[in-house]
Amino acid sequence: MYNRKDHYYKKAKEEGFASRAVYKLEQIQSRFHIIKRGDRVLDIGCAPGGWMQIVSKWVGNDGLVAGIDLLPLKISLRPNMKFVLGDILDDENHAKLAKLFATQETDVVLSDMAPNTSGVAFKDAYLSYELCDTALDAAKKLLKPNGNFVAKIFQGEEVEVFKKELKSCFKRVEHYVPPATREGSKELYLVALGFKSDYAYALDTHALK
Repeated sequence: MYNRKDHYYKKAKEEGFASRAVYKLEQIQSRFHIIKRGDRVLDIGCAPGGWMQIVSKWVGNDGLVAGIDLLPLKISLRPNMKFVLGDILDDENHAKLAKLFATQETDVVLSDMAPNTSGVAFKDAYLSYELCDTALDAAKKLLKPNGNFVAKIFQGEEVEVFKKELKSCFKRVEHYVPPATREGSKELYLVALGFKSDYAYALDTHALK
């Protein structure tokens, strides 16, 4: 039975986080160590802001976490946090993010984006895949060599398609269902580690032509 106010929901309220999703990222971090102190992190689909809250603690004063979303945040920004209200597909917003990070200077790209679900499983899975592809496009433009990438995707045949795409430009790709994921949920996370330097160089060279 679906219980919105479950253990993690209550824990988030008690600990001052904007959403229970923070514990999913915490579990991903514990397993894969994707973020380190001083990192520059892009959080796509960041509202209401829970992931930004915890990432800002991990990266510390010398790091930066910048978020972008169509919806406003429900948190107060700390000095090492920046936010762009808008669509990641908008070129103007890409330019804003590039100014914050400088091209090829982002250490980690995160995406917890999810589509507005229709209740039709195969349709929702494909919409989720499209969002993942959008996040990967941003990562290809902003991620530095050996950088890391995490994206939420709904279960479906598109998972293997997207994993194949990730393997073409990252050294290691894993799928993971954090324990904090709600029971019965169709979501999982793809964790891609080590953005290939030759791939990044090819992108950079192409951009200069």
